Amino acid sequence: MLVRFGYVAMSLELENCSPSKTITVKNLERIEGAEARINRLRRITRENLTNTMRLLYYNAAHNIHLFRFTSRLVPLATHPIVSDWDYTGDFAEEWDKIGKIVRDNKMRISSHPDHFTLINSPKPEVLESSLRDLEYHDNLFQAMDLDAAEMVIHVGGLYRSRDSSIQRFKENFRNLPKTIKERLLLENDDRSFTAADVLGICNELGIPMVMDVHHHLCLNNGEKTGDLLPGVFGTWKGRLPKVHFSSPKSEKNCRAHADDIEVDSFYSFLLEAREHDTDFDVMVEAKNKDRALFNLLKGLKGLKDVDVVEEAAIRV
Repeated sequence: MLVRFGYVAMSLELENCSPSKTITVKNLERIEGAEARINRLRRITRENLTNTMRLLYYNAAHNIHLFRFTSRLVPLATHPIVSDWDYTGDFAEEWDKIGKIVRDNKMRISSHPDHFTLINSPKPEVLESSLRDLEYHDNLFQAMDLDAAEMVIHVGGLYRSRDSSIQRFKENFRNLPKTIKERLLLENDDRSFTAADVLGICNELGIPMVMDVHHHLCLNNGEKTGDLLPGVFGTWKGRLPKVHFSSPKSEKNCRAHADDIEVDSFYSFLLEAREHDTDFDVMVEAKNKDRALFNLLKGLKGLKDVDVVEEAAIRV
């Protein structure tokens, strides 16, 4: 069983390489003239894209095949103040180069639209804002010519009725543009919808499910992780499944992510997953980003039945 690892958004090993630089609406409004405002956004975006390329080259050098782009590549892209800005056209050359790096190195790329992206919201204005955010991420991936790039979302809020909220998610999902629907992956969360809830939705709608192991430990109805994995992996229908893994920051603050991954708990999960003999990818969600990935692989090295085959891959 081959397991590959990736990390989220930025590296702690590369200096001055943030791909998430931005500006507040308030500060942008202080700039006189629409063109001057757009030029400020262009300068920030250009720096973010340059740093994204640095990150991708770094990942390729370390055989990291899995990476999640920040949602802040283009600052304020979905805000009405810059609604006429053609951010894909302005940086066509950069988007093309990023896509080529990804394709040449066979990287698996994803994004995770922000927590306010709630397609099961009963409020029309929230749904409209959520659709704009999904369109923004889809626009970027289309500009990069990355048909296989994925977008991970949650079901959303409970809004006083679990059944109504799930039904609203299903209805709104069916009405999404085809290009967005084909990218979406659905993840269980730690407050509202369990892995079992999400698995049922995914089976009905044909959405691949991302199993978040940490979230499952925070919110479940007694289901064991290993018992759910065959069903979760089955939603991928021949595609390579993906799992999210993080460790609790503390017993008191169990929902927050720790700096690193607790090796013993991940090893226990590996042994459960091995029973189903399915290759899969793991997104490391930890404060220490790429360092957490390398620390985890270092901790796994030498454990029984674990063979580290690359800097970011093991065989079990």
